[in-house]
Amino acid sequence: MKTKTERPALGQALNRKQTYQSYLVNLVAVAALFVVISSLISTGIIDKYISGVIMLVMINIILAVSLIIATGLLGQIALGHAGFMSVGAYSAALFVKYVQSTGIVLIDKATKSPTAAGFGFFLLSLLIGGLVASVFGLIVGIPALRLKGDYLAIITLGFGEIIRVIIENVSFTGGAQGLRSIPRLASFNSVYWVTAAVIAIIFAFARSRHGRAIKAIREDDIASEACGVSNTYYKVMAFTMSAFFAGIAGAIYAQQMAVLGAKTFNFLKSIDILVIVVLGGLGSVTGSIVAALGLTVLPEALRSFSQYRMLVYSLALIVVMIFKPSGLFGTYEFSLSKLLKRLSGKAQPKETKNRKDGAKV
Repeated sequence: MKTKTERPALGQALNRKQTYQSYLVNLVAVAALFVVISSLISTGIIDKYISGVIMLVMINIILAVSLIIATGLLGQIALGHAGFMSVGAYSAALFVKYVQSTGIVLIDKATKSPTAAGFGFFLLSLLIGGLVASVFGLIVGIPALRLKGDYLAIITLGFGEIIRVIIENVSFTGGAQGLRSIPRLASFNSVYWVTAAVIAIIFAFARSRHGRAIKAIREDDIASEACGVSNTYYKVMAFTMSAFFAGIAGAIYAQQMAVLGAKTFNFLKSIDILVIVVLGGLGSVTGSIVAALGLTVLPEALRSFSQYRMLVYSLALIVVMIFKPSGLFGTYEFSLSKLLKRLSGKAQPKETKNRKDGAKV
């Protein structure tokens, strides 16, 4: 007969085992999806146009899940996410252009794919783009401590426009003509695994004690402060992390498009990112992934109906917001391991009540 102290330990061990099994199932599924898509690309079934759309989908997924930290977890409306993206994009682009100017071969001329050195500098450029963007996120996060709601939205909107104007009026970014001849170091293989890593990190962060502290601030900042949560620390952390991953998305975008223009990162780009998060559900990483996929593919699928595609796009958003105002997923997160258990008939039964003598009924 198990003692009272042994039962919690047994439950913790069982939960830990289930968590590891869930991680293993997700890793296998991600690897299988990678093998399928890469095989379709290598065989030519997926052409360059579709693979380019897939790259844009992954970039938008990173942007959406990064905005979840500030908007979904912290509950603050941020309208300057494109500004962080632009900082990361230009920082990474200037870095790889400098490396290329030193004579280091980043792209194989025969295969037109990144070399081993190119892959290494690509990952380094992502880190640089994320770090520079996080510095700007820290700059925005500190004055935003005393603000919330519409006032914070105005500050972040102003920040995004300030960054865009500065980029257009300095020479080393190419000015209004834009930055050109950026090495195309972003490949499907590297971007896929970077996207998977970003999703895993943000998903784990949202369920960590830091993520729960940020959620507590969202629900009631006065009560969270009274319970010992440092509101200042966690607000700055949320903005800094959100900016860091937005900078990574910008760095990938720069090395995918090979051309940058400040007008790409205007106010409408920030709205597009916010729409993805709201449509998917402010508290759902899964919802942001699905919404990023849908809102990236839908305009491209309707490109043949050029006169009506934006009309259909807008109507789809309106219909979803009317009938599902909390977003497609709300706060729900899809679990592949739970789905497999249900399909195999091994779903856990509901908890049974215990009698005073310990017998289950």
